[in-house]
Amino acid sequence: MRYEAPSREDEAVALLAAEAGAKVLAGGTDLLVRLRGELIEPGMIVDIKRIAGMRDITPEAGGWRIGAGVSGAEMGEHEGLRADWPGVVEAAGLIGSTQIQGRATIAGNLCNASPAADSVPAMVAAGAVVRIVGPKGAREVPVIDVPQGPGKTALEPGEFVASVFLPPRAARSADCYLRFIPRSEMDIAVVGCGLWLVLDDADRVTAARVALGAVGPKVMLVEEAAEALVGRVLDEAALADLAAACSRAATPMDDKRGTVDFRRHVSGVLARRAAEIAAKRAKGEMA
Repeated sequence: MRYEAPSREDEAVALLAAEAGAKVLAGGTDLLVRLRGELIEPGMIVDIKRIAGMRDITPEAGGWRIGAGVSGAEMGEHEGLRADWPGVVEAAGLIGSTQIQGRATIAGNLCNASPAADSVPAMVAAGAVVRIVGPKGAREVPVIDVPQGPGKTALEPGEFVASVFLPPRAARSADCYLRFIPRSEMDIAVVGCGLWLVLDDADRVTAARVALGAVGPKVMLVEEAAEALVGRVLDEAALADLAAACSRAATPMDDKRGTVDFRRHVSGVLARRAAEIAAKRAKGEMA
């Protein structure tokens, strides 16, 4: 197995295009586990961390450009990013242990294509877009369109995710990510919910996005749940409609970590709680 650490995007693309089955190394927290478990045997590992911009968090067009090699721990230490997109940052901070967070990246979490990935519902709710580079050049793709199913992505041969872009934060807007796990930490989400909303001066919701994870083959954007909030204040009726929409949208499976009915119920509970937290953040009542 060859190890390559190119210093330019075009070099990385050429290497990936020339070697079928080559794997990209950003944080490596999923890749190394698979290698050690002999689940994969790639002919080449392409380490992208030495490419300019891969380890940077950069302001761009009022939002933030996060390089594919930026770790969750680095995101958590960035005051500007935390202030604008606390839900995305807190989702990144839930990936594994403290040691794992020092290496794991949201780009890698996305490309792993697990339905239970923590950072993906948060990014979808935030309206995040990834920059993908490959043999045909660069393209911008909404995060929601990258996972295609468990372990499958929309990436074509020779392509890799170079960065994630989080858009500008609107006035009186905020996001939140919550999950349910059987243990207190270091577990995989049974249900995850990312939610973003905007409030007007009368505290009515003027826009919203709600995303669910671990309750289907890929993360889902629940438009019916957002519609349940828009034009309304977050009273009990609105929150009940939000929860009901999420429970209806969830298509989970039964396993030892949760039944279908339980996961559907928790989907609604998490959405309610996330909406309440996001609203308080939008009003400046909590960080």
